[in-house]
Amino acid sequence: MTDDRVLFEVDADHRIATITLNNPRQRNSYDAAMRDEVARYLDIVAEDDDLTVVLLRGAEGVFSTGADMNNAYGWYGDERSRQEQRAGAEGSGSKKPRPSQRRRLTVDRKSFGFYHNFMGFPKVTVGEISGYALGGGFEMALMTDISVIARDTKIGMPATRFLGPALGSLHMFFHRLGPVLARRMLLTGDIVEAGSIEHLGIFTDTCDADQVTARAQYWAAKAAKMPADGVVIAKEAFRLVEQSQAYQGEEVASYIFHAYGTNLQFSPGEFNFVKTRAQHGTKEAFRLRDEHFHVPEPQ
Repeated sequence: MTDDRVLFEVDADHRIATITLNNPRQRNSYDAAMRDEVARYLDIVAEDDDLTVVLLRGAEGVFSTGADMNNAYGWYGDERSRQEQRAGAEGSGSKKPRPSQRRRLTVDRKSFGFYHNFMGFPKVTVGEISGYALGGGFEMALMTDISVIARDTKIGMPATRFLGPALGSLHMFFHRLGPVLARRMLLTGDIVEAGSIEHLGIFTDTCDADQVTARAQYWAAKAAKMPADGVVIAKEAFRLVEQSQAYQGEEVASYIFHAYGTNLQFSPGEFNFVKTRAQHGTKEAFRLRDEHFHVPEPQ
């Protein structure tokens, strides 16, 4: 059964496949089922000798705000809503235990397997990025071979504010962003506009929002003109170079640190997102998170 929150189209004449995150009501955030659907479509493209390029985009002008946090524990196998989990715990008179460390490691290993495979995908990946690219959406934007991004796109890893700075594909962040910007974004959880770092050349093509779709299609068409065998050979060569120069240990380090990070113990005065969300709901928890971390600039 297909999930209509992920759309898949093939332009056989031009050798381009398009995967669209289609969850606009939640700014194209994704749950485990959506991510698995994206992985399934990527496998189809990888196995199709007549396709050279995959274009990844989000519906209605938003790329992705990353993992869906409305049901954080759903990633660990409990698919009940937050309200159901809370009601069940209150009804039983006992607090539902947090996922064990071994469960976290199992799930995060699978999660980072997805990102690892996307980063080393054997066909050309083009990102059409606008609106928001946060968390896992930011990671996927950085992992694309050719990235087209709107200047006003909000990018960052805000989840570091409640899971800690050892979050995400650390080797990739340091390699693609550079150590100074990577540390700044991970240690503060800052969200910045893509246009403010345009001079760093992190993205292939930074343009106005109304040009993103056309520019992404332009780059996809250019890449699709390349010899298909040559593209696959080149992608494996690129992967070998990056693995030898920048990504040693990436496959293990990222999921281990993420699994540990989801099991943080909070001291008095620190912001606990999971607890706040249980008390006030997801939307209010995000507002309170940003309020907690706001520090005014000096005049």
